[in-house]
Amino acid sequence: MSAQRQAMSRQAMSASPRPDPQRVGYLGPAGTFSEEALLASAAPDAALEPVALASIYDTITALREGEVRWALAPIENSLEGSLTVTLDLLADEQGGLEIVGEALLEVRHSLIARELVELAEIDTVISHPQVPGQCTRLLRGELAHARVEPASSTAEAVRIVATGARRGIAALGTRLAAEIYGAVVVRADVQDRDDNATRFVWLARAGEPSGSAPLRAGADGEASRGWKTSLVFWGAGADSPGWLVRCLDEFARREINLTRIESRPMRERLGHYMFFADLEGSLREQPLADAVRGLRAFCQEARVLGSYPAAPELAR
Repeated sequence: MSAQRQAMSRQAMSASPRPDPQRVGYLGPAGTFSEEALLASAAPDAALEPVALASIYDTITALREGEVRWALAPIENSLEGSLTVTLDLLADEQGGLEIVGEALLEVRHSLIARELVELAEIDTVISHPQVPGQCTRLLRGELAHARVEPASSTAEAVRIVATGARRGIAALGTRLAAEIYGAVVVRADVQDRDDNATRFVWLARAGEPSGSAPLRAGADGEASRGWKTSLVFWGAGADSPGWLVRCLDEFARREINLTRIESRPMRERLGHYMFFADLEGSLREQPLADAVRGLRAFCQEARVLGSYPAAPELAR
């Protein structure tokens, strides 16, 4: 992956006679899974300038304020579920953002230290808060004696470990981060499952054409999964029996498949929720457009977060 980073840097440099490279924000610093997803999913000939930011909040805020043209943010993991900060920012009352593409990344975690150490010597493990739940067998087993502390990203955790002076501290992060910051992989592939994967969304400000993100075309042998549409909706009628069933029936009776649905608190009174849903299909297709129109009849708000090309399944 480091060669890919160098190639993208050369691309940005070679693009200097052209208009400014398109800035794309991601959760930094260098060496995060977000950077890996960006490099793996961006079109090879895209003139992009990756911009590392301190948090998912900062990444999406930079897009909203026009500091970058695109942003890439993790939205769900196959073991730990959704990243609620991303969902909440997409549903924010400011609006103005759209999902214009997605990427799937196989996630492999490594236990990383400043130098080679025995597991018995490690008393502290740091990483992004989403990661420990993906590595429970190691943390509850051989590292049950160690405390777990949060960092803003996996790469930041590795950077802290690599630049620190204490021997008993380790990070859960990527091989790429270990290479970048001069750390040592103590044990590779410590995730609970080998099919661990994270889904990322490419974001743009509202008004970008659907499918306009500078995404890599599907590799040979990858079957396209068509299009996907993401929604968030809520309403005063949510307190009445059968409200959610009636909402979802707008899709069921038109044979539109829901690939994901979940609730998040409205941050008002206890028991008030908004619902996120992913659907198969494009908003340009009449049945789906009609279903969204029907949904709005039951809702205070039914917002389309994006209608975009779905990522191909990861090879197994």
